[in-house]
Amino acid sequence: MDQASRSLIICRIKQFISPSLLLKWWKADSALSFARDPHPLTALSGGKIDPEAIKLQIERESPKLEGILSEFRRQGISVIPISSSRYPSWLKTIYDPPAVLFTKGDAALLEKGRKIGIVGTRKPTEDGIKAVQHLTAELSKKGWMIVSGLAAGIDGLSHKASIRAKGHTIGVIAGGFHHIYPRENLQLAEYMAEHQLLLSEHPPETKPKKWHFPMRNRIISGLSEGIVVVQGKEKSGSLITAYQALDQGREVFAVPGSIFNPYSGGPIKLIQEGAKAVLSAEDIDGELTGQNVQYTEPF
Repeated sequence: MDQASRSLIICRIKQFISPSLLLKWWKADSALSFARDPHPLTALSGGKIDPEAIKLQIERESPKLEGILSEFRRQGISVIPISSSRYPSWLKTIYDPPAVLFTKGDAALLEKGRKIGIVGTRKPTEDGIKAVQHLTAELSKKGWMIVSGLAAGIDGLSHKASIRAKGHTIGVIAGGFHHIYPRENLQLAEYMAEHQLLLSEHPPETKPKKWHFPMRNRIISGLSEGIVVVQGKEKSGSLITAYQALDQGREVFAVPGSIFNPYSGGPIKLIQEGAKAVLSAEDIDGELTGQNVQYTEPF
């Protein structure tokens, strides 16, 4: 493990500096060297962080790192810094990728297969349940890997439908692995941690906070070639994910529904704004080329 990877992992696990500042430091100097003068951390933190103090903290924790990682491995947890070749290339193209990923399950899923995100309301109607089950089964049989947020409703249903179709699925969670939310999907999460993949940007002991959920959504879209929205109100979190996908250069799809159903409001709004209406997996296959995107940071 090179010094940059060690520094990224130590700083993230021990939370010496914020995740956003850690990413900015890596972008400014991928080697995370302390030889530069002035040091990037000085300017990036507005002089609030002493690079020498961070250096000493990293050096102090470095001999303990292998023991920490060994304990993680015992729990089935792998740690992937953005400096690693194992870090998913699609996610690296977004504006604010996590500096470190924590995985539980088959981490090889990050590096193979085409991925599509499926999100939607936590309170689907019978039509919504049928739609997500049908569409997910079709996509899985065509080789698509399903990415979602392990939330109640459409998210959990998409994971389950993918598993039933003998496909692969990735669940991106808010918080760490020791605090799965919602508890109703704990059994599903445990199964996926054995046979599929769970993913988080937070150390395992982190309790989920309100702001972790929109942060999680950018990872769902960032891993995926496109996002499919199945039911959701006009101001639902599903639309936040869709708009993040657009910002990241991904395609957005929406499953239309009855104009008399309030949970059709989100998909209808997206379709009015240019999202492609989806009736079958072929509607997605025909739009996505499989070519990676290159994100250009705004000025």
